[in-house]
Amino acid sequence: MAIMEALERVSDTVGVRFEEVGKVYHFDAADLPDLMPGQFVVVETARGIQLAQVTGFIPPEKLEGRRYKPITRMATPRDTMMQQIWREKELDALISCREKAAETGGFVGVKFIKASYNFEGSWLTFTYTSEQHVDVSKLARALRKRFRCRVEMRQVGPRDAAKILGGYGACGEPRCCSTFLTEFSPISIKMAKAQGVSLNPSEITGMCGRLRCCLVYEYEQYVEARGHLPRVKKRVGTPHGEGKVVDVHPLRDAVTVLVGEHRHLVERADLEPLEELDALKNKAAKGCGKKNNGGPCECGARK
Repeated sequence: MAIMEALERVSDTVGVRFEEVGKVYHFDAADLPDLMPGQFVVVETARGIQLAQVTGFIPPEKLEGRRYKPITRMATPRDTMMQQIWREKELDALISCREKAAETGGFVGVKFIKASYNFEGSWLTFTYTSEQHVDVSKLARALRKRFRCRVEMRQVGPRDAAKILGGYGACGEPRCCSTFLTEFSPISIKMAKAQGVSLNPSEITGMCGRLRCCLVYEYEQYVEARGHLPRVKKRVGTPHGEGKVVDVHPLRDAVTVLVGEHRHLVERADLEPLEELDALKNKAAKGCGKKNNGGPCECGARK
């Protein structure tokens, strides 16, 4: 059952998903006043007629101010049964596609990972991944003759391929992309550095060969926490004496300070920013700039 995004009918626009963990698309449900989240509907898409599940009603402030396609009708038990029948044929279709690709030739490095029928079996989509562009037109023609329906060849990137294949991540849990991530966020090496994660490829790379999606989860919290702590090599005062910061622990709100030859873990409340204090002392020692230029003192230093 998809997650219900809004139980209350706040508008006539609903979000629907075609896959259990997939992107949400908007449709107009004005002609279906009794529609509820969780129910299945039939909609017309660029890939033909499809069965989708309603996730919830979309608040007006989240809409883009444009008109959306209307939902064709409510799904019937026959519709869901037909979809199940065609889904049971998808594995055989994928095997046939791989066999035909091997027979045709020219698909070295290409991985065919999924076959998907629409709920009435009139449209068959083969999903594949490849580092390079490949010509699949000849294969598509052969598959149309084999299955006698409209065939689409869809190339996806490594992250989408990992989402489709599923499996477990390096943490030992099911992959995030296959369980709850509906869209991929931009991820950079900067996020790993901010969190102190080892830059060893095996530590930051997911099963898809790209940076792990989980690097973005706590990035903002680390950035905010680091903003309140002194940086590495900063000179600070501590209860143990004056020292230099050699490591930062954002989530502990503390730093490791080297005092002489000894390291101490010091919390932020016990730190003194010596460099900032020295800068203030030097500024105060210079006096009022306006008075030195012959003008009246307005900074308050002489009061």
